[in-house]
This record gives sequence, structure tokens and C-alpha cells, in this order.
Amino acid sequence: MKKGLFLLFSGLAAISTQAQDTTKFIIGEPAANKTMKHEETEFYTPVPTVVTPGKNAGDAPSDAIILFDGKNLDSWCGQDDPTKPALWTVSDGMITVKKGTGSIRTKQSFTDYQLHIEFRIPEGIHGEGQARGNSGIFLANTGKGDAGYELQVLDNYNNSTYVNGQVGSIYKQSIPLANPSRKPGEWQVYDVAWTAPRFNNDGSLKSPAKVTVFLNGVLVQNNYILKGVTAWIGYPYYSAHGACPIKLQDHGDPSEPISFRNIWVRPL
Repeated sequence: MKKGLFLLFSGLAAISTQAQDTTKFIIGEPAANKTMKHEETEFYTPVPTVVTPGKNAGDAPSDAIILFDGKNLDSWCGQDDPTKPALWTVSDGMITVKKGTGSIRTKQSFTDYQLHIEFRIPEGIHGEGQARGNSGIFLANTGKGDAGYELQVLDNYNNSTYVNGQVGSIYKQSIPLANPSRKPGEWQVYDVAWTAPRFNNDGSLKSPAKVTVFLNGVLVQNNYILKGVTAWIGYPYYSAHGACPIKLQDHGDPSEPISFRNIWVRPL
């Protein structure tokens, strides 16, 4: 085969592979580019699903599952027993941690998703460090108690703590890229893209969990690859699981309770 034809076929093969597998990249311009037509790199399938966006920023799009619309906790249950109701307070379009009733989780389980959730640290909050507006969003609650992957909720407006435990952190794993905290009493917004871990049939890890997080419109986690479940004490680790509920934590602090509103999820 002549050298020119070999380069042409090699270039076409590389482009074909790239179209099928976006993890493959061409280093250096292939010879085929000089003879190709623009139609050869234009695709018409699969056609993306039409999704109607919310009217205002933060409003749920048409394909979202509404987890809390300001009215009731029908989509939620007690932390460890799906037959027990979620006992947090519903008032004025928000849910508020009710001391001593425990954490709550979704009745439905999820794998990969986009999550929108708003939270408010009460004005006049007391305490310091971790004892100041502490809660958490467990992006996958893998078992009883605090087993899972926690995105921290905390008041870090003029409040210092260990940086891998402040708001916007993947608890005890990943320090947030910024601290865009609002003052206590103001509503704050998390937007999350979560990719769940995958496991082989023998329970070994096939691919780790990944997460991207925006807090108040500011990127705080950029496609972070988790090392395993988050824990207060000890190193992270992976243990095989499937789809999991999302959990909101009752941290049990004596400080004023935290509130949440406008919670929706888009399974991906």
C-alpha cells in the first residue's frame, strides 16, 4: 500500500473511532482532514430529548422529579425505615429540621442525576466551627445512619473550621474551590451533577463516583472523583451498592434548625 493511502485510511479510522468513543483523541491533524467534506463530521442521531426549562432560574424543568414543592413530605421517609414518615416541619413553603426526629431520605432511589436544592441557615445562628448550622446532603445514602457520600451543609460566613469539612466540601475528602457563602438568614443554592460508582459482579470497584457542585452559582467541586464513602472518623472506602436514596441530615446540634426548599432531581 502506498504511504499516502496508508495515511488516509489511518486518519479515517482514527476519526471513525473518535465518533464512536469520545475518550479517544487524535494528536496531530490526520491526513484525511485535507480531503474530507464537512458532512462527514456532522451527526443527526441520537436526537437530544426536548426539555422545557423552568420559567425562572432554579425552577424545575419539565422532566424533573419534584422531591419537595413546599407542601408536604410525601416523597420522603424516616432515615432507616421507609415505613416511617419523615417528621420534619413543613411550613411557609419549606421543610425544617425537627430536633430529635432523625434524618430523612427520599423514598425513591437514584443512580446518576442532576440535583437542585436550596437551604437556609437561620439568622442569629450561634456556635462556631462544626457546631454552627451543621447538616448534610447525602448524595447516595448507602446504608443505615450516615453511610454514604456527604456534601456538607454548614454556616461558613465568617466561621472557620477544617477546610475539608466546610460548606461545599465533600466531607473529609475534597476542599471546596471557593467559599461563596451567604449570610445566615439568606437562602443558598446547591446545583449538583452526580455520577454514582459502578461495581463489578464480584463487588470490586468498576468506576468511582464523581461529582460537580455549584454553590450560589459558584463552582466548588469540579468533576471530583470520590475516594469512597465519607466518614467522620477513618479513611474513605468503597463497598458495592446499587441505586440509593438521597438523604438530608439531622446533625443533632442544639443550634437553631436548618431549612430546605425547592428540591428537585433529574435522573440521568
